[in-house]
Amino acid sequence: MTDSQVPSRWLAYGLLCATTLFWGGNFVLGRAVSADIPPVALAWWRWVLALLVILPFAARPLWQLRPVLVREWRYLLAVSILSVTIFNTFVYLGLQTLPATNAVLLLSSGPVLILLFTWLLFGEAMSVRQLLGTAVSIAGVILIVTEGQPTELFSAFRGGSGNLWILAAVISWCLYSVLLRRRPAEIGGTAFFALTALVGWIVLTPLFLHEHFVQDRVMDWNTTTLLSIGYVGLFASVVAFLFWNRGVQILGPGSAGYFINLIPVWALLLATLLLGERLLPFHWVGMVFIFSGIALATLIRKSPKPVTP
Repeated sequence: MTDSQVPSRWLAYGLLCATTLFWGGNFVLGRAVSADIPPVALAWWRWVLALLVILPFAARPLWQLRPVLVREWRYLLAVSILSVTIFNTFVYLGLQTLPATNAVLLLSSGPVLILLFTWLLFGEAMSVRQLLGTAVSIAGVILIVTEGQPTELFSAFRGGSGNLWILAAVISWCLYSVLLRRRPAEIGGTAFFALTALVGWIVLTPLFLHEHFVQDRVMDWNTTTLLSIGYVGLFASVVAFLFWNRGVQILGPGSAGYFINLIPVWALLLATLLLGERLLPFHWVGMVFIFSGIALATLIRKSPKPVTP
């Protein structure tokens, strides 16, 4: 690893930690407002706000990239649906009936799925170190969500359709993360995010209209809904997606995927700070396992190799 690559790696670590903090807050908020804001409406308005912020900066680059967008429309449609239409909406649908802790337990399968999809799609084998890091970090997540009783693991999956929504969301996000390596080099990070947000939002619109007019689930506008949409639209969308895309670009999807296991850590800390929940000994032990697994999988290297941009 050259001297110029060391700062890039540490930049990626910081960006991915911040991203998982924002997404941990997104899970806590999604569960907190599940009775007040319809799930598809929360996702739809989230992207309305995100687009209002990002499109002014991306409109000109996107217009100049018209030939590339036409050439790569299948890829761009796929990643837009996976990241924007499916992932966020399915998370909010799952949180309607599933506790946030159950949701983040399913989310912890993300690193394994990313490595699996990377192997299936690109032929990259999983090393022993990656397997061990995955096992250690997931063990920490299991300790946290089972309250220090790993034998109760399977009870966490008895949540009805909520578990299926979250699992589908995780699979969608992992596929998106792996496919990021195929992003056309001509499309910069800001333009890529704006385009996926716009396309994903357009695909989501019929689902929002069905929820609003057919299911008659109408959102009441008040301080809570405004603040909630503000958080998910700015921090959990614009900032987090740009940070995640850059982190994946520096580290690669396999290494970046381990940081997903930080989401339940941040969710617990935020619940303690904002909701008055207590951190018990098994929480701290679980967090040690999670951080150790991430370090083992991404920081400790027997033979340092150049970072692939």
